Parts: sequence; C-alpha cells; structure tokens
Amino acid sequence: MATSKKKIAVMTSGGDSPGMNAVVRAVVRMAIHMGCDPYCVYEGYEGLVQGGNFIRKMEWNDVRGYLSEGGTLIGTARCMAFFERPGRLTAAKNMILNGIDALIICGGDGSLTGADRFRSEWPSLLDELISTKQLESKQVEPYRHLNIVGLVGSIDNDLSGTDATIGAYSALARVCEMVDYIEATASSHSRAFVIEVMGRHCGWLALMAGVATGADFIFIPEKPREDNWKEEMCQVIRKHRDWGKRKTIVIIAEGALDRHGTKITPQMVKDLLADKQGLALDTRITTLGHVQRGGTAVAYDRMLATLQGVEAVKAVLEATPETETCVIAITENKIVRKPLMAAVQETKQVARAIEAQDFDKAMSLRDTEFSDQYKSYMMTTTMGLDQDIHLEDSKRMRIGFINVGAPAGGMNAAIRAGVAYCRSRGHEPVAIHNGFAGFARHHGDEPLGAVRQFDWLEVDGWASKGGSEIGTNRELPEESGMELIASLIEKYKFDALFLIGGFEAFHSISQLRKARSKYPSLCIPMTLLPATISNNVPGTEYSLGSDTCLNELVAYCDKIKQSASATRRRVFVIETQGGRCGYVAILGGLGVGASAVYIPEEGISLDMLNADVGHLKEVFRKDRGQSRAGRLILVNEKSSRVFSARLIADIIREEAHDRFESRDSIPGHVQQGGVPSAMDRCRAVRLAIKCIQHLEQYGPKPQSNPDKITKDPLSASVIGIQGADVVFSPMETLEEKETDWKNRRPNSAHWLHYKEVVDILGGRPEYPLPEKSLVGLMAKDAKRGLIGE
Repeated sequence: MATSKKKIAVMTSGGDSPGMNAVVRAVVRMAIHMGCDPYCVYEGYEGLVQGGNFIRKMEWNDVRGYLSEGGTLIGTARCMAFFERPGRLTAAKNMILNGIDALIICGGDGSLTGADRFRSEWPSLLDELISTKQLESKQVEPYRHLNIVGLVGSIDNDLSGTDATIGAYSALARVCEMVDYIEATASSHSRAFVIEVMGRHCGWLALMAGVATGADFIFIPEKPREDNWKEEMCQVIRKHRDWGKRKTIVIIAEGALDRHGTKITPQMVKDLLADKQGLALDTRITTLGHVQRGGTAVAYDRMLATLQGVEAVKAVLEATPETETCVIAITENKIVRKPLMAAVQETKQVARAIEAQDFDKAMSLRDTEFSDQYKSYMMTTTMGLDQDIHLEDSKRMRIGFINVGAPAGGMNAAIRAGVAYCRSRGHEPVAIHNGFAGFARHHGDEPLGAVRQFDWLEVDGWASKGGSEIGTNRELPEESGMELIASLIEKYKFDALFLIGGFEAFHSISQLRKARSKYPSLCIPMTLLPATISNNVPGTEYSLGSDTCLNELVAYCDKIKQSASATRRRVFVIETQGGRCGYVAILGGLGVGASAVYIPEEGISLDMLNADVGHLKEVFRKDRGQSRAGRLILVNEKSSRVFSARLIADIIREEAHDRFESRDSIPGHVQQGGVPSAMDRCRAVRLAIKCIQHLEQYGPKPQSNPDKITKDPLSASVIGIQGADVVFSPMETLEEKETDWKNRRPNSAHWLHYKEVVDILGGRPEYPLPEKSLVGLMAKDAKRGLIGE
C-alpha cells in the first residue's frame, strides 16, 4: 500500500441474521492479509455516531471462533440519529478521526440505502466539518473519498439480483426443523396446524418451507389465492384427509394477502379449518417468530458470508471515487459485484407491485427458482384435483424409479415429488427397490418383489426422511447382468427410467446407453438426478445430499473445535468423505475455519506436512492462553495412499515435543446426515419434477421407434445446476469430454479456487506442492535409471 495503511471498517446493521459473524471474520482477516488495518464498528450506525470505544481496531485473533456463533457479535441497533444530517455529520467526523474512508456494511435494504446516502453526502459533510471548525482541512484532505460496499444480511432472501442473502438458508433450516417437530404431534392427534413465518413483502421462507416439508397449503404475498381461496383450501385438505392423511400443515407468511389486498391472518385460517360445519379439524396456531433468526449459521451461509466478505475487501481496495456503490451478490454460483441502488430499487418494486395488486409483476421480479418452486409446489399439492393437466390415456407412461450408489439427503424428497407429479399427470410411477441388485435378484420375490407400486400415503411422509426408503445399492447393470436387466425392463414394460444417485448411477446410465445397440429394450429415455455427498457427478455443480453432508460435518467440527479450544493447545485432524473429490473438505474448511485442508486434487507430501507443522509450532509458541487456540485440519479420505488422518495426527504429535496435543477424528457415515437439509429438499422437488417432465416428452412405448431414441443425445441425460440454470446434459458428451473416469470426478470443478480463501483466512503460509507421480513407461524407465529427472 502507500505510506500509511488503509483502514477498512466493517459493521452489521438492521435485523441480525446467521452468518453476519462469518462476514466480520472474513473482512478482518482478508484486510490484514491485504496489508490494511481492519476496524469493527460496534452497534451498527449507532456506533458510528457515538464513536469512541464503539470503533475498535481488530487483530487476527480477535475473530477466532466467530464462525460458529449466531447473531452478530459486534452488535446491531436502530439509530434514529443517523436518519438526520447532524447524526451523519458526527459519524463522518468519527470516521475521519479514526482515519477510516472505507466501510463494509452487512444489513438489509434499509441499512444499505442509508449507506449509499451517506456516501453521496460525504463531500458536503467534510466541507461542513471544516467550515464549522470541527476539523481542520489537513485532517480531512486524505479522506476526501468514501468507499462503501454492501453485503445483504437478511433472513427473508428479499434482495433482487442475488440468488441468496446471508442468513436466509439458516432461517429456512430453522423453520423446517420446527415444522418437522410440529408434524409429529399433529400426526399423533390428527390435528391441523397453522404456522406463521416471517416475510412481510417476501414469501420466500413460506414457499420454500412449504416445498421442503410438503405442507398442505401455503399463503405468500407475491401470489395471493383466488377469491375462492377458502373453498380451494378446504377442497385440497379434504382430499388429503380422504387419502388417509392424519396431519394438516398450513404455512402462512406474515405479509399474506388476498387478491384485494386484505390481510389473511392465521386466526382466519384456523377458524375455517375448525369450522364445525366444514372440516371440523382440531386446529392450533404456532407463530415461529424470532426462533427463525436464532442459532448458528448453516454451512451454506458460512460459505456465502465468507466468500462475500473476502470479495468486499477486494472491492473497496479496487474502488475509485467514480465507482458506483456496489453490493456483493451470488449469481450462478459466482460471487459478483452489482450496483447497490439498482438492486434496492428493484427490491422495492416488489413491495409496490404487491400494494398495487399487480401480483404477476411481483412474481416476475423474483428469480426463476422462486417461480419454479411455486409451480412445483402447486403441482404436488393439488394432485388429482386439477383435471386439466391430466394426460389422455394414450400419452401416459410407466416410469421406473431407482436409486443407485450410497444414500444421500434429498433422495426421498425427490422420489416423493416425482411420484406426485406422475400422479397429477396420470403416469404410473413404479419403485425398483435396492438398486440394480434388487432388480436383478429380487424382482419376483413373494409376497413382495423388488418391483412394486408406490403407496402414496406412505410416500407423502418422505419429504423430511433421510437415507433411501426404496433402498439403494452400488451394483452396476453390467455386474447384475446387462442381458437380465434388459429383459426385466421389457418384462415390466418400463417406458422410461428415472435414476437418483451418485457416480455409480452416472456409470450405470453410461453402461445402459452403450448397450442399446445390443438390447433394443434399453431404447427408452433415462435421466439421472445427481445425489451424492461427494458432489462428484459430471454435468452439475451441485448434487443432492452435499448440503446435508456439509451441515453435518460443520456441526461435528464445531463440537470438536469446542473440545480443542477448551484444552487450549490441541489440534484435531478430521477425515472427511468425498472419494477422490475434495469438495466436502474444501467447503467444510470454509465453514469451520480450518488451519489446513488436504485434498486428492493436490495430494500430500512430507514437505507440505513439514511446512504445516512448522506453522502450528509458531502459532502455539505465540499463544499465551488468551485466545481460543484449538485448531482443525481437514483431510479428504483419498488425499493420499500413505498419509491418513491418524498418521498426520501422529506426525504432528511427535513433532510438537509435548508443547501441544494432536488427535485424529473420523465422522465417517455421520456425514451422510439424518434429516436432509432444507436446500437439499427444495432442490430435490424442483429437479425431480423437471426430470419427469423431460422423460414424458418421449411418450409411451419408445422402444417401438428405437432410432428416435438412439439418435437423440438427450435420451440418456444428466440434470444439473450449472450457474443459475437447470440444464440437461447428454450422457455421451459428459462421458467423452467432461469425466475423469480414473478418479471418478468431473474434469473441472467450480469450487477449487475456494481453497486459496481457506488458506488465507486460516493463516496458512505458503507451502511446497507435492510432485506429480510418474505413470506408465516413464515411471518404469525412471526406476531403471534410463531417464534423468
């Protein structure tokens, strides 16, 4: 930098949201890494106006342990003084006295609007400070330009221009957890519950919770029900009860309205459900309130807050006086900068559209995932009621559902959504239990074979269940016997196959596609919905189950870190799953603040371990017991054939010479998770429905025209999230161009560059990279001394 270090302040403002502490940690450490002095403004704008001890310089260790804390540790408060110019004048003076001319603010749209106004007034505020002799011209001169960067901390996910706001998925996780608890008691007593969630102008929480939990009915501000909503709700719930359902869940956003702008309250809904002349259900109201803001941030919010905090520091350092105030957003899995006020104005348009009762415009201003999820929800809950979407008999298909590979969170939610869509369209969904092994060896068992119809009453309760209710198996079709599998597909008259699973499922589709020329019965459309904690399926940046896995790993590491911190000088080496793909280790490292992460893509060497042990020695030598000095190292299970988590822990313990302790810990199958995360459930529903919609384009009896199937590259496909889009990729293209078959992972990974962030924020110094191993003839010749190094 220049002669004096640049000073960057960070503050949290508005309502608190989980993940704000991760922002503060990332900003403080990235600023120090970039050679700047970081400051924290305590109590939001109030601290900026009060000055003094409310504006504090931060050191590296001051933010240790921040990742696992809920709320905001630097506080937030409403500040009426900042709304008035004299308050902003005092705030400007306090910033100049501390030498700060760069401010990073994490808050809602109101906080960010105030920040932009502060920046636009900055020159006139400085002039006023000089003219009123509160400051001298020479004090002010170095700070003529104020740079501000915004980050959106909001549980409502209500800012336009970003796929997710910091805290939204944590709040959704909390809502789904509460609804899951309520469902148990509702089912026990055959009751109805009306659950009110936050969201004044934004129904994101209510909608996603409805999708994730399979609620019977939802109310959101953007899409009010028709005038006959009372009749519609009673009809839907009566139908569900007629099917034998014992519980009724209605989720209502606090800003829910009817089409005329009249508020719909939980009490109105309760009275309708309990009406003795109508449904006569024993009904309770539960308002979740501030429970939704509470608790620690989920893995996704920690990752999002950390990456956005790092980008915010880069943005203030690169900003010029002409640079427009920006907000850090995430779109298409990329952290990007967007004009702040454009995003705020677009957000306010939603509220104005709702007030003007222009609900189509309100929906159009939300992102595509929002409208997709709304359609998915309506499709799965009004099943059997909307005869308009029923296909005629000649277009109905018999679709086989099969899970292949290890269990992953969201598999059951995907099957439930796929079955619901099939029922609403008139298709026949058929379960193939226990993968291809079950199909081949137990299809004809008595009294229950592996191939059987779904019971909707049972399937309806699968939304929140982990594992795989129809079983899963790693066996590939060729191992089961391709001829047998082909004959069984013909025997059971399948028109299409819907596979859910990981790399084994990917490999299965590849084998089935290649065998089509030999077995005409395999000339049916088949598509894969990737579901694996390893997130290693080519064709997608996200697999079902990976979010659940990260949440479980982060929760596990938080507990381990607590132990490591309590005993002060202890390092835990934790082995993560993921096969030969380092996704879980890297994203887990971001979420728990790992000191080092070892992944298969990079490998491990003695020199690397030596550098890391040297760094740990230095860290503990400087630690005098004041800081929470527990350390974590994450090791992917396949990072090295030699250096296991236990061996690395032993090496560290030996080299520590009793100055600090080292332990290894293996969470193992805990990482496959219990209850799937809200994100995995929501995406499972959306993607499963798109898969069945893709399959139904081919129509029944596709084997009668095998050429049409074999010539259509998308007849064997993988659905994936690539950027902001949901796309189907042809299996043939993925096999040949995008798959590293030896290592069972894609050729490229969008998340690999996150490792640099983990290393920077963990304080890891530079280390020597492992040498690449020689292969084939070159390795043989080198061993014989026939070639020089």
